[in-house]
Amino acid sequence: MLSNQKPFNLEDRTFEFARDCHFLIKNLSKTISNIEDAKQLVRASGSVGANYIEGNEKPGEKDLKYRIKISRKEAKESEYWLKLLKSQNPSHSNDIEKLIIEAAEIRKILSTIINKLDG
Repeated sequence: MLSNQKPFNLEDRTFEFARDCHFLIKNLSKTISNIEDAKQLVRASGSVGANYIEGNEKPGEKDLKYRIKISRKEAKESEYWLKLLKSQNPSHSNDIEKLIIEAAEIRKILSTIINKLDG
């Protein structure tokens, strides 16, 4: 799953985060709660990078800041769904914890970007 060397490019890093969430989900048992929580995680984790990319493509600082805030919200939501999945899947605890840490790091990076835009 997560490599020790994280990409410097945030678009790449958010892509790898979403990809790693998808990989994790494929390996979980197919219980009703896992399926429902996994659907939410797929949406949230993919939305982190998608909104970041969209913000970078839109002209204007106002829209950029709005999209970065949405990305940060989705990263936080991803953490939530990962924590729920971790509580239900102790055999995958280590892999899920790595993703929780990555989501938190991405969220902090996005917060730093927002703070710089607020200047």
